[in-house]
Amino acid sequence: MASPRLETYCCPNRDAATQLVMSFQPEVFCGVCIGSASVSLLLTILQLLPKKGQSPRKMPKASSSSNILLLISICDILGGLGMIFRSSVWLGFPGFIANISVVNGTDVWPSAFCVGSAMWIQLLYSAGFWWLFCYAVDSYLVVRRSAGLSTIVLYHMMTWGLAVMLCVEGIALLYYPSLSSCENGLVHAIPHYITTYAPLLLVLLVNPILFRRTVSAVASLLKGRQGIYTENERRLGTEIQIRFFKIMLVFVICWSSNIINESLLFYLEMQPDINEMPLKNVRSAALITWIIMGVLNPMQGFLFTLAFYGWTGWTVDLKWRKREITWESMSSSTVGENAYPSPVNYQSNLHDSKKISTTDSQQTDEAISMLSEGNTSGDDRLTRSSPIYQGW
Repeated sequence: MASPRLETYCCPNRDAATQLVMSFQPEVFCGVCIGSASVSLLLTILQLLPKKGQSPRKMPKASSSSNILLLISICDILGGLGMIFRSSVWLGFPGFIANISVVNGTDVWPSAFCVGSAMWIQLLYSAGFWWLFCYAVDSYLVVRRSAGLSTIVLYHMMTWGLAVMLCVEGIALLYYPSLSSCENGLVHAIPHYITTYAPLLLVLLVNPILFRRTVSAVASLLKGRQGIYTENERRLGTEIQIRFFKIMLVFVICWSSNIINESLLFYLEMQPDINEMPLKNVRSAALITWIIMGVLNPMQGFLFTLAFYGWTGWTVDLKWRKREITWESMSSSTVGENAYPSPVNYQSNLHDSKKISTTDSQQTDEAISMLSEGNTSGDDRLTRSSPIYQGW
């Protein structure tokens, strides 16, 4: 699971709330993390592999949205691998991990492993949060026709730059001036928790607003394409809205327990003695949500692939296929127009206006196709009746 408590536990003089959750059934907790992360890892890879009997879809224009979805899955896969490795070492070498609690120990490797593995998990999941935010931004910009494949470079700079900067800044403030003196009060801990949960809260609060505006813009595009709003257009807009809803539902399910758990632990830290009897229910709730985090956090990768693409099936096609290259040929009418331009008259103006209208409609179809890419629920119903899917 991904929690700032992992980095806090690396401090030998850790706070009582962190000690409470990290010392509660560590074997069971690590086993839960390994099991959940392993299942999610295998199912995520299965979802992303090509399937037999399914032809690859061809988009009329390359989109950055498809690349962002893939990068989100890659971050989840790498983060899950970090969880598996960290929990496996904790289970397999308990004596090695016990040296972390030694204040004046000479062996630096246990602390280095603790800090390194925690930073790896935090960095990958924070990058996944930033990529999810970029997906919401890109979806809105694509509908507004202000984005394209070239913007993926800007997304890379923003995502990895902010993820690395916040992770390093939070760790530096937590472990300043040294690992043995960290966690001396909330002055060290609060900046670390802020840098950890900032991208999570950003996605939780801003993405629904961007998704809602994107859905409204899609409805306007569909209405303005032909001047009417048919059942097919309404169904397509609904499917895009449902897809955004699934993405946010998965995110809330996987990370709401983190917010609840952190709130409970901060409340316990404010108390003079967390072992008092009136705080028993709070301690129990914190421990329960701690175990829930170990189950739900790693499952985000697989659940996101279900929200992105739906269930793609079990049959995997591992055969290498050559990609066909489609050559665009110039029509004779176009050559004729370029070689012998005709004088301006009513017919040419009418032809140009139709061409502009067709181009505008095609751009609208391409923009909406990027949003509905990977959504297999309505393809069969809309392929014949809606020109949006003609380029797939």
